[in-house]
Amino acid sequence: MGATNRRRLAAVALAAATTLLVTTACGNGDDAGDGTITLTVDVFGQFGYDELYQQYMDDNPGVTIVERGTGGNLDEYSPKLTQWLAAGKGAGDIVAIEEGLLVEYKANPDNFVNLLDHDAGELQGNFLDWKWNAGLTADGAHLIGLGTDVGGMAMCYRTDLFAEAGLPTERDAVSALWPTWADYIRVGERFTAAKTGAAFLDAATNTFSTIVLQTAGNTNGYHYYDTDDELVVDTNPAVRQAWDTTMDIIDSGLSGRYSAWSEEWVSAFKQATFATIACPAWMTGVIEGNTGTAGAGKWDIARVPGDGGNWGGSYLAVPKQSRHQAEAVKLAMFLTSAEGQIGAFKAKGPLPSSPQALGDPAVTEATNAYFSDAPVGQIFAAGAKGLKPVYMGPKNQAVRTEVENAVRTVELGQRTPEQGWSDAVANAKKAAAK
Repeated sequence: MGATNRRRLAAVALAAATTLLVTTACGNGDDAGDGTITLTVDVFGQFGYDELYQQYMDDNPGVTIVERGTGGNLDEYSPKLTQWLAAGKGAGDIVAIEEGLLVEYKANPDNFVNLLDHDAGELQGNFLDWKWNAGLTADGAHLIGLGTDVGGMAMCYRTDLFAEAGLPTERDAVSALWPTWADYIRVGERFTAAKTGAAFLDAATNTFSTIVLQTAGNTNGYHYYDTDDELVVDTNPAVRQAWDTTMDIIDSGLSGRYSAWSEEWVSAFKQATFATIACPAWMTGVIEGNTGTAGAGKWDIARVPGDGGNWGGSYLAVPKQSRHQAEAVKLAMFLTSAEGQIGAFKAKGPLPSSPQALGDPAVTEATNAYFSDAPVGQIFAAGAKGLKPVYMGPKNQAVRTEVENAVRTVELGQRTPEQGWSDAVANAKKAAAK
């Protein structure tokens, strides 16, 4: 999009920010009364939709779009969305749903417009098969949401800190350092010995999430729940293997112990106090947003230890409480189209779930100037079509939170690894039973 449109976008963003200051917690605010409608889009993190909104409003003069929640924490967003749905008011006309929570929301499909009733079935070929199927209820009769992105994995690292530690900085050389997680630990120990004053990684919880999803995807295809929706935290080898590897990382003193998504974590980006972070495609937008302009050219992207993986990815759904259902569905279809997914990827890095977008030169040949001109299209898109999804059970997010909380207690020295594991299992069972 050209400079003129970017300037218009800046004005729209300012207007949207002003609108948010005076908007109540309820979505679906009053329309202008002049024949125009306002569509509210609820998101978390960085979806990269700003320029797409402007394009859509240019093409649809009767529509104004307001986005809420940009940069927000999923753990704060999801309870609000659950509350809004239960109350029958407050949700946006379009809501983002993270893949780990989708199963919970599919249990009450009547909260959402059935997108199949709006001819969305004709769009099935625009999505990876597993991404499309995950948006359907078990009987295939109700399409809850349209897929946005997938979370192909890499490892982002600070080249300046690597140079200070006497490590290679060129991405291929860095990738060669850690074909396995054991190698990653050994590199971390070399980094720590160089006494740069920075930790090797941000938080053990992020690394654990990467390893457990990677291991599950490459083995049985599930982690906390099996495909019969039985809780298997304590019996699934993929979970225990990820736990043990993460404990080795903690025991080696590699973590900065910054609680992911906290203010301290954001400050650690700005202050360059850790050197690596597990990096699904969408994380690149988070890193740039948290580090700011001072970090441009100081980050790069290498392959992730182990064998690939997929962390994250979301859907757009239209709650039935929306007063503009047809218009909201139309916007959701645009945002999740190949064009929309390419635009979001170019803006903030979320990797498309559309095969057409994944094969488009705008994705395959893309580089990211902020990340030292890393060929993000090659790094992330090359293996995306072969990504192996991990099944998410009915209380996945609640269970995941308890397991990661247990990781955190070990990271902080409050529990031993075995005590933490016992806590993880016991608390996961309690969360699943609620």
